[in-house]
Amino acid sequence: MNFHPRRLALEIVAALLLAVTAGAASAYVPVAMEPPGIQREFRGAWVATVGNIDWPSTNNLTVNQQKSEMLAFLDRAVRLNLNAIIFQVRPISDALYDSKIEPWSYYLTGTMGQAPSPYYDPLEFAVTEAHKRGLELHAWFNPFRAGPPTGKFPISKNHISRTHPDLVRKYGNLLWLDPGEKEAQDYSFRVVMDVVKRYDIDGVHFDDYFYPYKQQDAQKRDLDFPDWSSWHKYGEGGKFSRDDWRRENVNKFVKRVYESIKSAKPWVKFGVSPFGIWQPGYPAPARGMNAFSILYCDSRKWLTNGWLDYCSPQLYWAIDAPEQGFTGLLNWWLEQNPKHRNIWPGIDSDRVGGKWKAEEIVNQIKITRERCDGVAGEAQWSMKCLMQDRGGLATALANGVYAERALIPASPWLERTAPAKPALAVASNGNLNWQPVGSEKISLWVLQTRSDHRWHTTILPGAARSLALVSPPEVVALTAIDRCGVASRPVVFQRSAEPAAK
Repeated sequence: MNFHPRRLALEIVAALLLAVTAGAASAYVPVAMEPPGIQREFRGAWVATVGNIDWPSTNNLTVNQQKSEMLAFLDRAVRLNLNAIIFQVRPISDALYDSKIEPWSYYLTGTMGQAPSPYYDPLEFAVTEAHKRGLELHAWFNPFRAGPPTGKFPISKNHISRTHPDLVRKYGNLLWLDPGEKEAQDYSFRVVMDVVKRYDIDGVHFDDYFYPYKQQDAQKRDLDFPDWSSWHKYGEGGKFSRDDWRRENVNKFVKRVYESIKSAKPWVKFGVSPFGIWQPGYPAPARGMNAFSILYCDSRKWLTNGWLDYCSPQLYWAIDAPEQGFTGLLNWWLEQNPKHRNIWPGIDSDRVGGKWKAEEIVNQIKITRERCDGVAGEAQWSMKCLMQDRGGLATALANGVYAERALIPASPWLERTAPAKPALAVASNGNLNWQPVGSEKISLWVLQTRSDHRWHTTILPGAARSLALVSPPEVVALTAIDRCGVASRPVVFQRSAEPAAK
């Protein structure tokens, strides 16, 4: 760790000021002690808005009902010791936030283009409330999906399918932005970066939809995606085959989004959740849809090139599945990671209570911990299952693998300089006051206390500055965590043998 004389001076000044605040009543003295290591594990859950899968539960709720449902989700996440919510904000080229580019979502108000009344911004609300609870909020976008099944509901006049129909293709009963049109890529790119710049999100997230899943005609024959015009315009006669050209369209978009996020806000993570099998045969027993040649998704390339901060392949199969076993697929993804990005698989909690028992998910989490060696994590599909405690899963998590809080693993390629050690004052009655040192924004505080020779860890939101403990502990340690998950050195105080002089 680099030595910074100016930062050391700031730490000393801040500590002296807080010591004055604590006054002579303090019976604690600073000590050179290392508290226990902090558990690191991404514990996320998807909150899907398309089709009102998770939130809001229907598209005709009042604003107060919508807010209450969101707060219930966030509070349940805290009780289950989750640490991230992946919130779908753009399902079909619409917006569950105040956008000047795209219309308000039908799934929010029941009418595409209609704002919530009384007005509020759901994404701003979710970000603010998540951060109050020490949760990360990742904004989930579908970059190229442009409409619901035909006739599902009316499309507003300011939807991309009506303002720029030349960029949209009708594929089966779906509307889809054509990734082969540069203007379509520019449009979706502008949508993503608008959110990155205007909202205090912690991550940008794409799922497995790039080119669409196969649609069929009336005779059950697969339809080809109708991008003939863009192929003739941009691809035909070039160095790529049509399939490679489609993949390159997606590759360029993913790389551009990653690099632009890092230029605007380096601490905002970019993650993708691709279909769990890159191609059949990788690894050898794997069988299933070929996302490489149907969705034109070369997710292994993005991972190996470091165009992602985390990859959450959708490993929605059981541990003992013969051709798609969870463990074998997880091992394969971990082997495709020369840049050492975070691999946090998506797991299918929706099957619990039906095909699976809760133990299947619990065991998948345990396997992920064993394989990922200190930087483990997973994303649960989806939050609704945890709200319902389907099959006793939420209870099993809370009483077992998620019994203790955990920090999201750091992303050291985004920042290697640790934040300054915080300034902490400990009063003899157990009241704590602290301040950050320096200008770097702190996302979380890790408070560790030792009583009766046992350590206890509490994770507090970055806005916290004080806490009253029920009883004075033997030792108090405080660590600052920055937006990239990098930890400061801890500041540690121990109760002195003799009471402080009055």
